[in-house]
Amino acid sequence: MPGAYKAPGLWRLLGPAFVAAIAYVDPGNVAANLTAGARYGYLLVWVLVLANVMAVLFQYLSAKLGIATGRSLASVAADRMGPKTTTAYWMQAQFIAMATDIAEVIGGAIALNLLFGVPLPIGGIIIGAISMAVLQSQQHGGQRTFERIIMAFLAVITIGFVTGLFFSGFSPTQMIGGLVPRLAGTDSLLLATSMLGATIMPHAIYMHSSLINDRFGGSDEHERRKQLLRATRLDVVLALALAGSVNVAMLLLAAASLGGAENTDTIEGAHAAIASGLGGLVATIFAVGLLASGLASASVGAYAGSSVTRDLLRIKIPVWAQRLVTLAPAIIILFLGVEPTWALVMSQVALSLGIPFAAIPLVRATSSPAIMGRLVNSPPIRTIAWVSCAVIVLLNVALVVLTALGEA
Repeated sequence: MPGAYKAPGLWRLLGPAFVAAIAYVDPGNVAANLTAGARYGYLLVWVLVLANVMAVLFQYLSAKLGIATGRSLASVAADRMGPKTTTAYWMQAQFIAMATDIAEVIGGAIALNLLFGVPLPIGGIIIGAISMAVLQSQQHGGQRTFERIIMAFLAVITIGFVTGLFFSGFSPTQMIGGLVPRLAGTDSLLLATSMLGATIMPHAIYMHSSLINDRFGGSDEHERRKQLLRATRLDVVLALALAGSVNVAMLLLAAASLGGAENTDTIEGAHAAIASGLGGLVATIFAVGLLASGLASASVGAYAGSSVTRDLLRIKIPVWAQRLVTLAPAIIILFLGVEPTWALVMSQVALSLGIPFAAIPLVRATSSPAIMGRLVNSPPIRTIAWVSCAVIVLLNVALVVLTALGEA
């Protein structure tokens, strides 16, 4: 039929979810997973599996919103707000972008220090500059170029964090036992909450709807939407399965090799323990993975912050200006000599505060027939999504309250 939609090959439509997946293997996740494995062995494997299942749901819903509306989550959310509310919402989103950069830049700076002895403040500047260059690739080379760069980083991250697992002698039997939900006191609850909060990152929820539109644009053609939706399901499952596997591999590595080692609650300490237990080569590969994680996640976080500003305020701000605003706190913290691990942990607490501001509007929008049309959430998906929101909110409230009481 003349004018009928001709669907491209399914594999050619993959990519956006692999960019979003970088948020799930950032330096904050590295610190949380290594600490969990070192302190509690295989006990908290189930937390990573649960977090990854929730991540698949939220990433799929974010992408579906972009496909159904041709707009981003930030843009749809702005429709329900007045000018003052929109400004306040943008301010919290910028605060979250800054907190994201603190974790990514500090993690990358630590990697440069471990590999080359670069002082942390200088390392932070280097990470910021390289991430800016990567972000510029999206502006000048197109979305596909940006995706290819980020996917290359993801490959390096996977190799860097999974290699050590093959030398660790982990126990498959104990790993399976770790799938049974259970805890071992308040400290394990706090760590489990931090792992969940660090995984369901707000900027990743905002971002996927923007990635879809920047890659494919909007369309009213029903067959095209159906094709994109099928591709998105595969894209999200593959990307998040890879990211989830990397996270589990980090925890298993720590459980098998770092148990009883001192100072493994810091990335530097974990690196030293890996070098001592598994050798310098494995430790170097791990540090390279950490560097790729910092560079990629800083670039993706900057992309998310830029798209949220554009779609909430509906103004065009130069990418370099947006980048400098969110990067500044991380650089200042490094120059002030603040203890890196403490700063990273506090950034994760800040991120936990931002999750409801992204997840709840997403579920609300994708459950609205007026917004989604024929792609509205089915009753089972709507129920699962709201339950997931409730679990995340309750766990993160517990994290914040216990942190405020000095028990975290």
